Amino acid sequence: MKVGFIYLASQSPRRAQLLTQLGVRHELLLAAPDEDAEALEAVMKSEAPAAYVQRVTALKLDAAVARHRRLGLPPAPILCADTTVALGRAILGKPEHARDAQRMLALLAGHTHRVLTAVAVQHGQRRHAALSVSRVHFAAVGAARIADYVASGEPLGKAGAYAIQGRAAAFVEHISGSHSGIMGLPMFETAQLLRKVGFTL
Repeated sequence: MKVGFIYLASQSPRRAQLLTQLGVRHELLLAAPDEDAEALEAVMKSEAPAAYVQRVTALKLDAAVARHRRLGLPPAPILCADTTVALGRAILGKPEHARDAQRMLALLAGHTHRVLTAVAVQHGQRRHAALSVSRVHFAAVGAARIADYVASGEPLGKAGAYAIQGRAAAFVEHISGSHSGIMGLPMFETAQLLRKVGFTL
């Protein structure tokens, strides 16, 4: 059976834009106010970044599948993704406030870090998942430039306190991997997963 659209269980406008770029028609399947979506992102003790991002994505997809069933929506593949930034084994999630964002960016300045994005798609009983790992090298950015960037408000709500498609692109000296994966949805892997559940690209 040909699949005509998918559900995107993510609030990220970047992921919606990237799906549109792929030509994928999608509808949002967002958590209700009484669902504690942030609690799913808690890091377990000594958890490795790859294990963390894949576990969180699976939990988000479990929640989205349950939400879809509860709402009695028409059948279609459901896609979830999660992105984290890792410096060594240290996981840099979303900053809690501006000072936390400054701390994270100071850690990243002058170093190479990893951006890991896990993607999972479920259609009926079939579930497929993939992991994209990219490396990003930041220039040695000074405290004043970091403070200016944080003052823009852009780092808040972003893993690792930056968005590569925004002003922080000026900090990036080199990347190795998937640019779209760094943005939050690796398009190559996503296209492969969608084909596996019957979506024609």
